[in-house]
Amino acid sequence: MAKGILGRKIGMTQIFDENGVLIPVTVVEVGQNVVLQQKTVETDGYVATQLGFDDKREKLSNKPEMGHVAKANTAPKRFVREIRFLGDNELANLSVGDVVSGDLFANGELVDVTGISKGKGFQGAIKRHNQRKGPMTHGSRYHRGPGSMGPIKGNMKGKNLPGHMGDEKVTIQNLKIVAVDTENEVLLISGSVPGPRKGFVVVKSAVKNHAK
Repeated sequence: MAKGILGRKIGMTQIFDENGVLIPVTVVEVGQNVVLQQKTVETDGYVATQLGFDDKREKLSNKPEMGHVAKANTAPKRFVREIRFLGDNELANLSVGDVVSGDLFANGELVDVTGISKGKGFQGAIKRHNQRKGPMTHGSRYHRGPGSMGPIKGNMKGKNLPGHMGDEKVTIQNLKIVAVDTENEVLLISGSVPGPRKGFVVVKSAVKNHAK
């Protein structure tokens, strides 16, 4: 069954498995996900479960937000996302106001983690798009240029140019859940996940499960 949950990246650490192998893991806090809305084909044209994570003060919320969370009898949320799957969704059977915890997942499951990558400021085409350098010999005068500007004269989209690098939506697929700490409501996920510490992430069942 497909499923998903919202969380916050706490940071990275390392643990040992039963064979004594050291595994680098990312700690993701996932406690107190609240079902805010169930979308159906009849009313919305598609099936999805809207979750809210991390309470915020009412002073920081507007009236539409307050009315929306009042239906779930919960506080306003900082992070609200829809969990949508093409197949069966395990969250679709929940009611508005139900709380989703980290025990939704089990050890060994493969997940896809989506977050906003770290911003790296304004970068040139070589660092931003991994382009090659020009000739480095004396007199070349073209070492780190972005290449011909001909394609953009006809408004051709897709020309790789210098600009803002990072700070974009990134998904890393097929990460393994090493441990589920139900007491502290955290997931230990092998490897790194996108975003900075304290950044919000979405953890969903892997859509390309190659370990079947």
